[in-house]
Amino acid sequence: MAGFFKNLYNKVANRSDVDWDELEADLISADLGVRTSLEIVETLRKLGRKISTDDVVEATRNHISAVFPQDPTALELPEDGSPLVILVVGVNGTGKTTSAAKLANLFSQQGTTVALAAADTFRAAAVEQLEQWSERLDIPLVKGAKNADPASVCYTAHQQALSNGTQVLICDTAGRLHTSHNLMEELGKISRILGKQDQNAPHHTLLVVDATTGGNALNQAREFNKAVPLSGVIVTKLDGSGKGGVAVAIQKELDIAPQFIGTGEEPEQFEAFSREKFVEQVL
Repeated sequence: MAGFFKNLYNKVANRSDVDWDELEADLISADLGVRTSLEIVETLRKLGRKISTDDVVEATRNHISAVFPQDPTALELPEDGSPLVILVVGVNGTGKTTSAAKLANLFSQQGTTVALAAADTFRAAAVEQLEQWSERLDIPLVKGAKNADPASVCYTAHQQALSNGTQVLICDTAGRLHTSHNLMEELGKISRILGKQDQNAPHHTLLVVDATTGGNALNQAREFNKAVPLSGVIVTKLDGSGKGGVAVAIQKELDIAPQFIGTGEEPEQFEAFSREKFVEQVL
């Protein structure tokens, strides 16, 4: 059982009566969001009897499971044979560039041709990082000159993907604070430019959030979703610390489902979201 819920389990187990306010506060501190936490407490109160530790875990499990769709919508290739274009966005430090590379690797492992676009042109280290991943995973990379317009890099990469029949294009954008208006506007521009060669592109915009940042990740999701409509979330650093509840809050409030989970630094420590596995991991 993950760290946070183990503590909660022990707290309930050692008490003859439950402090409902404290239980509610503990659930909220697990980043499940206020609404989900209140619903869990209400379910437990309605039992009308002394609750056990198993009651708490079962109620939490049931509520979390009910929030998520059974399985995320698969990122399917367009029927017309044009490239599937995925925009990867997020703030710095969430593991965004690494996630873009791991996602490309996942497609490559399935036998799909994939290319990466290094649209984080303002940070040389980000381009270098993606170059290293590109070489390590043997995945083609399109990059521009230093300080090149990120939208033009994505446009060029898309042009190449269209001409050479690449099935998937993943664009890694610059990490940006969700409070930075200009940078958020730039995301909108990238999205519009991609739409010039294919009105359906980008087909998916995935926000990378760090499981350990808690409620701040919900704020990020709100703001990014205003700038570019998000189709899914990649949750990183879900390493069994008992965090990850923010994925519940994002799904509940914004109806944006987690698509992929990152649990470590290695390429294989990245997989499609599974509701059952997630619930087991968080609880």
